[in-house]
Amino acid sequence: MRHRAKGRQLSRTSSHRRALLNNMATSLFEHGRVVTTEAKAKELRPFAEKLITLARRGDLHARRLVERKIKDRETLSRLFGEIGPRFAARPGGYTRILKLGHRDGDGADVARIELLSE
Repeated sequence: MRHRAKGRQLSRTSSHRRALLNNMATSLFEHGRVVTTEAKAKELRPFAEKLITLARRGDLHARRLVERKIKDRETLSRLFGEIGPRFAARPGGYTRILKLGHRDGDGADVARIELLSE
């Protein structure tokens, strides 16, 4: 039973799920959009938005907290240099999820998660 259990398991162990979210957030910040399953996109959204909120702060402690999740130095500097200041005036809601239909191979619901332009 899932009493008070938050989030989706995504058929993975907790360490695998954590690594998956770290890598997907890195790809999202690097490319601006990621095409994935709808469940993974819905799990990625709050994870990535918390990182963007930390990047908006921009201080050393926030940078070190984000460095725990985002290992790529170029993506990290882009997050703090471009993405964080871009959303400085916005009080949350930095991403959008667009449903794209079903995948041919297994029929999974596919969605694109992308960063908003402003």
